[in-house]
Amino acid sequence: MNTDAANTDTANTDAVSTDAVNADVLIVGAGPAGLALAVDLARHGVRATVVERSAGLFPGSRGKGVQPRTLEVFDDLGVYDAVRAAGGPYPVGMIWQDGKRVGEHAILDPEETGRADEATPYAEPWMVPQWRTQEILLDRLAELGGAVAFGRELVGITQDADGVTAEFAAGPPVRARYAVAADGGRSTVRRALGIGMTGETVDPTPMLVADVRITGLDRDNWHVFPSADGAGGFLAICPLAGTEDFQVTAALPPSDGPVDLSLPALRTLIAARTHLPAEAVKEVRWASDFRPRAAMADRFREGRIFLVGDAAHVHSPAGGQGLNTSVQDAYNLGWKLAAVVRGTAPEALLATYEEERLPVAAEMLGLSTRIHRGEARRGAATRQLGLGYRDSSLAAETRPALPADALHAGDRAPDGVRGGTRLFDAFRGPHWTLLTVGTTPEADLPGARTLRIPAYGAYGDGVFLIRPDGYVGWAGAAASADLTAYAARVGVSLQGE
Repeated sequence: MNTDAANTDTANTDAVSTDAVNADVLIVGAGPAGLALAVDLARHGVRATVVERSAGLFPGSRGKGVQPRTLEVFDDLGVYDAVRAAGGPYPVGMIWQDGKRVGEHAILDPEETGRADEATPYAEPWMVPQWRTQEILLDRLAELGGAVAFGRELVGITQDADGVTAEFAAGPPVRARYAVAADGGRSTVRRALGIGMTGETVDPTPMLVADVRITGLDRDNWHVFPSADGAGGFLAICPLAGTEDFQVTAALPPSDGPVDLSLPALRTLIAARTHLPAEAVKEVRWASDFRPRAAMADRFREGRIFLVGDAAHVHSPAGGQGLNTSVQDAYNLGWKLAAVVRGTAPEALLATYEEERLPVAAEMLGLSTRIHRGEARRGAATRQLGLGYRDSSLAAETRPALPADALHAGDRAPDGVRGGTRLFDAFRGPHWTLLTVGTTPEADLPGARTLRIPAYGAYGDGVFLIRPDGYVGWAGAAASADLTAYAARVGVSLQGE
């Protein structure tokens, strides 16, 4: 495990009292989804208690690809600069055969490679080891006054009309108004609730993923070693930006017994599949085995308890969608929970979390599976910039006969600079933003930050009410009674800034 991560974990553990805790929200699990949700709630002023059964943060690189839409989320949460500094672009794939380089392999579909522009400032994925992403989120949580209680294993959870009570293997219970399961694919919370997980095995072949120290390979390429007979058994070695490590992924022979993840076993595997000698593998930093699976919870909510991330959906890693979909679950739920907890929105708002996120998770699961099976490639869809909520009950589009490619209510709100203001800067934070584009008079709405800009093609002329998670909630040619009614329905007029 990374030494810096261990030091951070210990510091935060010591900062957490073992006394009984009463919280607005209990978050079970300190992975990317749980930490992102805690950060979002903290900036809304909501008291969240985060518990994690492990002694520290997850130590591996597993979810290493951060997609452009998630970079936008990180921009809003205040961690983009740190994530950018901690990682690097995807390296060029290099195919090896018999110890020789035989050609490059584009990891991303070159026909669907995006280009940054003012509406889309982050067009390509960024590679950051998962352990580092989690460190960054934990540091941000600490800046906002939050912490994680490590070594807290949940053993039971119940709920009543007023709240949720969680019991732990050691230490006092936690009582909270709401709880969120962010405790992974084997979620203890989900199982305690009796929520089923429906899915399929994407590939019966066992897989290995490990972070290792290796000599003899450059750090400019993602090194791919196909099997000699073309019958499977590939191995790939990817440099992890910002570290001295490489991530090794490999298909393994079928086996009913446990997979040997020791240094001698990995040395033997890598020497057999590549031109590298066994002694080139200096250290195993972290290793795990798995069988690629795609599965989704039958529902994302049970009363006052919500599922996010892997607790709600489990992906093949092939598409680089798992961590990103998880973070965006948290981003969707955070502002809604905060509004209800603070009394600025009716509890009915919480029903829109499952309404909006379950279809997205299903779409991303299907994409990950197709990429794993070679039926699709990483491209525009994997960047997640086109995902939205046009069919949501929170999307109120009042302009008739819009072209399909026009910006609609429910779509991601584009960035851009107009009138000396960058839109993402204006949107950043827990508030709603009322944006008037190219029309007069300027609209006004109590409780929302207001902004008027000149005409901008990415929007088209009109009035747009932007949600705290950066999607268009209401859109119209001008402010109207319908806008006022919408604002009352979602509690904007009570929000304040």
